[in-house]
Amino acid sequence: MSEQPPGKQDNPQEALEAIRMRLKAATREYSSGRLSAIQFNALYRHYSEKRQIIELLIERNPESDAWKSAAAPGATSFLKDRYEARPLYYVVMRRGEKKPLLAEGKIPQMAAEQIFKLLQAFWKMPEWKAGLARKSIGDGMWLMVMVGEMSLTIAVYFLQPSTVQVNQLRDLQSDFERANRQALERGLPASRMVFPQRSMFILKD
Repeated sequence: MSEQPPGKQDNPQEALEAIRMRLKAATREYSSGRLSAIQFNALYRHYSEKRQIIELLIERNPESDAWKSAAAPGATSFLKDRYEARPLYYVVMRRGEKKPLLAEGKIPQMAAEQIFKLLQAFWKMPEWKAGLARKSIGDGMWLMVMVGEMSLTIAVYFLQPSTVQVNQLRDLQSDFERANRQALERGLPASRMVFPQRSMFILKD
């Protein structure tokens, strides 16, 4: 039996059941990493409010069709898009070098200063340990660092990235090192390299 979207049901109980299904679907999407926490909270609040309004209207006047307007489809795709993390900036560094191989995007001075402090810490490390780090840096921005064997990518997002977006950045860093292994090992310039990280902005155009 296919799921009916809210607003397309013949009676309020069907509408409520459809909303319950949407709440479960949002939970599954978050659990699988397709939604960030802020996206999940926005969607869950949206459907919870719909359910509460419908239940209140039914309680007040069971014979009325007022519940239908409350159950009408809402802009859930808009909520997902509105609260999806947006890449603002990234920089790609080669181990042992202070000059970026590539940087793209714009960020406030406060975020730039935090990135510089982070890079200073990396420059002092005798060895890099591959891995991931992420944190909130204020004003709705999140910083993610993907450290590879010979290079790293630092990215700044507006809003918290979902698990899917984290994995995408991890793949971009891995693909960068895989595609440019010889260039990185031989110290060749950035002009001799390809940068999968560029797709972070291309995909948003």
